[in-house]
Amino acid sequence: MVEKTKLLNDLLAGCVQGERRSQQLIYTMFSGKMKAVCLRYLKSREDAEDLLQEGFIKAFQNIHQFKFEGSFEGWLRRTFVHLCIDWIRKQKNKGWNTEFNDQKHDQQDEADEMDEMMVPDITPDQILESLNQLSPVYRTVFNLIAFEQFSHQEVADQLGISVGTSKSNYSKAKRNIQRILLDLNARK
Repeated sequence: MVEKTKLLNDLLAGCVQGERRSQQLIYTMFSGKMKAVCLRYLKSREDAEDLLQEGFIKAFQNIHQFKFEGSFEGWLRRTFVHLCIDWIRKQKNKGWNTEFNDQKHDQQDEADEMDEMMVPDITPDQILESLNQLSPVYRTVFNLIAFEQFSHQEVADQLGISVGTSKSNYSKAKRNIQRILLDLNARK
């Protein structure tokens, strides 16, 4: 573990100096995980791959801001999450379908319904497929809360919506994912 940390720190120091070989090795080490982050937010593989490249360019340009406190992977993931959020905002400004539903609902009824819908034996590919079937809005809110551990207030601030809308969209996203997964399992 100590050797791995030292290697990573040496590579990061090389990246700060602009060494291409260090950048290539960092890319190789983390590109799979960061592509997975992009794919969770974006339905299109092409868009995810574009953001993967853009994210690493941005990370290498700003790598001097990493203070070697905490996890580099966490710092890198935040870079990619914010890049995805920015991409989603740009799509919204282009007229992309980003209707956020702000209707009141009974979250306890939905939580009870979720508990009744158990999904057996799911694969990572099925989870990704279910995320891709969500609307962009539900997918974004779900990812920020479930994977990135954002609070509803943070989601509201990032996306320019109310906390209630964040909660509603998250609840509906969970319900839709379970229904999609049940349907996928029924087709087996």
